[in-house]
Amino acid sequence: MATVQERIQKYKTAPFDARFPNTNQTRNCYQNYLDFYRCQKALSSAGKDVALCNWFHRVYKSICPMSWVNRWDEQRESRTFAGKI
Repeated sequence: MATVQERIQKYKTAPFDARFPNTNQTRNCYQNYLDFYRCQKALSSAGKDVALCNWFHRVYKSICPMSWVNRWDEQRESRTFAGKI
């Protein structure tokens, strides 16, 4: 059985997510963006390795338009991002 790190390394594209069965993947994109930063925040505050969060990063990078990601990053930096991280 492959470890989580091995699975992340073999990752090619976003897998099917039953929470988002439709072809419109906007919510999937947004949710994985939030999950990545929530994961980083939770693991870093617990003093644990944040490498497991890379799964969410790779998923949102593969399905989100970069213009959205750039805008969300800017909003997070300016503390105007609407999502709860």
